[in-house]
Amino acid sequence: MAMLISLPALAQDKIVTGKVTDIKDGQPLAGASVLVKGTNIGTQTGNDGTFRLSVPGSATALTVSTVGYAPQDVAIGVGPVTVALTQVSASLNDVVVIGYGTVRKKDLSGSISVVNAKDFQQGAITTPEQLISGKVAGVSITSNGGAPGSGSVIRIRGGASLNASNDPLIVIDGMPLENASISGVANPLSLINPNDIETFTVLKDASAAAIYGSRASNGVIIITTKKGKSGKPVFNFNTQVSAGKVAKKVDVLSADQVTALVQANSASMASLLGSAKTDWQNQIYQTAISNDNNLSVSGAIKHLPYRISLGYLDQSGVLKTDFLQRTSLGINLNPVLFDNHLKIDLNIKSSYSNSTFANQGAIGTAVSFDPTQPVYSSKSRFGGYWEWLDPSSATGLKALSPKNPLGLLEEQSDKSTVQRSVGNAVIDYKTHFLPDLHAILTLGYDVSQGTGHKVISDSAASNYDRYRGATDPPGVFHGGVNTQYKQTKQNTYMNFNLAYSKDIKKLDTRIDALAGYEYQDYLTTNYNYPDITTDGTIVSSPTYPFNKPENRLISYLGRATITIKNTYILTGSIRRDGSSKFSPNNRWGTFPSGAFAWKLKNEDFLKDVSIISDMKFRAGYGVTGQQDGINDYDYISYYNLSTTTAQYQFGNNFYQMYRPGGYYYNRKWEQTTTSNLALDYGFLNNRITGSIEWYYRNTTDLLNNIAQPAGTNFSNQIVANVGSMQNMGVEFSINYQPIRTKNVTWDVAFNATFNQNKITNLTISSDPKYPGNQYGGISGGTGNTILINSVGYARGSFYVYKQVYDPKTGKPIDGLFQDKNRDGIINQNDLYQYKNGDPKQFLGFSTNLTVRKWSAGFVLRANFGNYMYNNVASSTGTIRNILNPVGFINNGSTDVLYTNFSGNGTNYYLSDYYVQNASFLRMDNLNVGYNAGKVFNKRATLRISANVQNVFVITKYKGLDPEISGGIDNNFYPRPRTFVLGANINF
Repeated sequence: MAMLISLPALAQDKIVTGKVTDIKDGQPLAGASVLVKGTNIGTQTGNDGTFRLSVPGSATALTVSTVGYAPQDVAIGVGPVTVALTQVSASLNDVVVIGYGTVRKKDLSGSISVVNAKDFQQGAITTPEQLISGKVAGVSITSNGGAPGSGSVIRIRGGASLNASNDPLIVIDGMPLENASISGVANPLSLINPNDIETFTVLKDASAAAIYGSRASNGVIIITTKKGKSGKPVFNFNTQVSAGKVAKKVDVLSADQVTALVQANSASMASLLGSAKTDWQNQIYQTAISNDNNLSVSGAIKHLPYRISLGYLDQSGVLKTDFLQRTSLGINLNPVLFDNHLKIDLNIKSSYSNSTFANQGAIGTAVSFDPTQPVYSSKSRFGGYWEWLDPSSATGLKALSPKNPLGLLEEQSDKSTVQRSVGNAVIDYKTHFLPDLHAILTLGYDVSQGTGHKVISDSAASNYDRYRGATDPPGVFHGGVNTQYKQTKQNTYMNFNLAYSKDIKKLDTRIDALAGYEYQDYLTTNYNYPDITTDGTIVSSPTYPFNKPENRLISYLGRATITIKNTYILTGSIRRDGSSKFSPNNRWGTFPSGAFAWKLKNEDFLKDVSIISDMKFRAGYGVTGQQDGINDYDYISYYNLSTTTAQYQFGNNFYQMYRPGGYYYNRKWEQTTTSNLALDYGFLNNRITGSIEWYYRNTTDLLNNIAQPAGTNFSNQIVANVGSMQNMGVEFSINYQPIRTKNVTWDVAFNATFNQNKITNLTISSDPKYPGNQYGGISGGTGNTILINSVGYARGSFYVYKQVYDPKTGKPIDGLFQDKNRDGIINQNDLYQYKNGDPKQFLGFSTNLTVRKWSAGFVLRANFGNYMYNNVASSTGTIRNILNPVGFINNGSTDVLYTNFSGNGTNYYLSDYYVQNASFLRMDNLNVGYNAGKVFNKRATLRISANVQNVFVITKYKGLDPEISGGIDNNFYPRPRTFVLGANINF
């Protein structure tokens, strides 16, 4: 009876066949889910994208979906079904990756900026942060110089600290990275291959960043790497070759000018002049040839999208003997299992780098070495390089004389090998009993090992007479260097959270909630080796063979977002962090935030205004913390073994003793509260988009250097929670597409940031006589500093004497300064706060024009209101420097021809004359590209490109470069002008 009853139903079933492809390139999509709409009846597509499915006779439509594509409903008709899916990604125009999740861009309530791959900086990029330089309002990225892999200083909204870290937290694919350096590499981010990066998301205000709590005061940068896509394997090969040359050298005296100056001022020293005309800066710099090659394959094997990449970078520095080789491997696997209920993201990024570090001391020496002397000397026992000699000295070298710049480079071998691997697994389970609830587990690691070996010949003048043992006979000494170092890091990470999303249709409301637990452990092992000369003599031995500092962070976090009528958005978050860096009494901190967004465009009074395509008001407030830059055990009282130079004598023997170190038990978190108001806008069908934002940041419990009472411990100063500081500013951004046709597209982007920084307190009790904390050591004199943190002024103001000028010539008068307090004496009481090194405004402008197969564009950046202390001019641009009283001749800055400063005394080092306007306009990049189309019998596509980096700089600054982090120009590694040719092949 059952069989007979079922026959009519079976007769009504029918077979549906079809094919699923990518709408963009027509490639078949394997592993796509095909369901009868509203049922669990379904199948999956094969490797060729086709499917065959038996469906009930009453079925009218199918739902087709796959990872990375928008789902689509398609009607069941007569004949095969053809479905073309549209790819979706976490891009600027769709979904934004935020802390512990994603959100649609139109639903953002915090200050978040996204830069994706199509908008990245072009050219020879070796570290990830360079990709977004000048691209985000409120974000300043200043490279540390032209050394290979040197990295950058990143500041979001001015930074929030004085003595702790001002670096943002970096998160890669959900794995938070440690900001600390890795031995053997100039910058830890240089171990991440920029070619693997898909997007940057910058969390700028506390309402967005507070979910990261104790490390988010300086903002958060979330990096998302490229993932695999469904379909046949796609291979990509990207290659670049570049040539870099020094764009500008320090302006120093020529050999003829040095000769004339010496002869005019000292007949006795004229005999020391040589007959050569050596450009020492030319001797140490070279044309740096580099190449960067990257190969990747991406696709999907049924339910397993994948991407595997291999990169090789070979980069030379413009300073001779400077070199970096990096091999990188990236693996991304993104399987989807159990009918889309279980998603797993496996991300591994590994690198192996070999570096040869040049002796950067040669940069400053090349500026000051006598240009009348030759490079080599056949009579020299110091590697054949010409040096200043003194036959009466034990070593034959002139005491305190500079050493041959080329010799400093070529007689040093400083090499390192660094291995690093960063990986994590994100397991996202959509519960079967409650599909709106996701359980998400993230497990991650960041491990590295850096080893290095530094060797300097015992014939090198720089280390010729380095050590004399107590038992060595007269005339016996040990020279050279033969030392090594090693460091390992083992950082582990775990996060578990529950995420719930629910549309309540009756109330026209959507709820998104998150609650989680997080554990992070940072373990470093530093191996300590003896200091050894070339012949194996031990100069000093370490007290311990190794040390293993470790710290942990445990956190509880939660966030909830309520969206009402797709118009009003309320977001609140809270995080509680416990850090082992603080004493048990201050170990825990709580960091809340809240934000509100109002989609004005959805209101009746704007719905029908066609010119306005988007309008949203945002307001946010939150609290973030700071623990980076704080030592692991500074809250513990401890004793240290004294150094070998600080021993006590008992009888005829000397002993090292234990003495107390400085500690501060009550240290706690710095806290930064941020208020943010913003208006996002879009006009003309979003051909014009952007935002205007105002923010106010107030940091309290500043970690500040304070003096210790006599007898408390042997540290003169200690870092304690004293003080407060504020940053206030406005950000503006606009993106405009003047032309958008089938064959021509023109994109223009501009952003501007105005930031004002002021210190509001530095002491426990008010002390009007306290000038502030002085820092920023400079070359020249003994123990001179040029910067100060003072109440009522910006962080890092210059602390200088006011120079007096000749009213007739306008030139500074040697040794004459204004007596500010009118006491008849020029001393430290006459110093005053003058300007600072941070820009008051910084701008970014980029444009790209595409005409059929051709494209061209450029990127401009500008800083205004920033000043620089020209330490090259102050330390070398005096007659005393050139006619050194010790008995040798130096070169110096051409500034001496203008000032005619004698260099006597020390006050002139602190003259405000040397604090110079460093505002600038820089063209970062000029590029052109051509899509050659199908090549290799139409099996591949080819794009070729050419660009120039560091094209030009317009500035009034007299020194080498107006863009130097910290505001002090001395011994700066010049940024090269780089010419790049590249090719990109897809097959």
